[in-house]
Amino acid sequence: QVQLVESGGGLVQPGGSLRLSCAASGSIFSISAMGWYRQVPGKGRDLVATITSDSSVNYADSVKGRFTISRDNAKNTVWLQMNSLKPEDTVVYYCYAQIMPLGTRRVLEVWGQGTLVTVSS
Repeated sequence: QVQLVESGGGLVQPGGSLRLSCAASGSIFSISAMGWYRQVPGKGRDLVATITSDSSVNYADSVKGRFTISRDNAKNTVWLQMNSLKPEDTVVYYCYAQIMPLGTRRVLEVWGQGTLVTVSS
């Protein structure tokens, strides 16, 4: 069994910064894409940023220049550095990874439990 565990959410003032972390654990053979999505209650999950195993990145237009995604393949960990936060960034953030477990050629789409980011004065 594989899982993603997130940390780093919380309350921050507008203009502030937060760093989200997500670590994959379990019997993992390889991880291809990792990323972060966010979800407003009652709506689907929207892409925030993704990063491939060779560090090719993609960002939503709304976070370009403010958020930075990075990963450590040896630690199976991905981070999201969020700067210049705005009230509209207030939402639950979910970590995502495409994981091939040991002993299988299947690629699983795995989601974290979600972490709440609140931007408010």
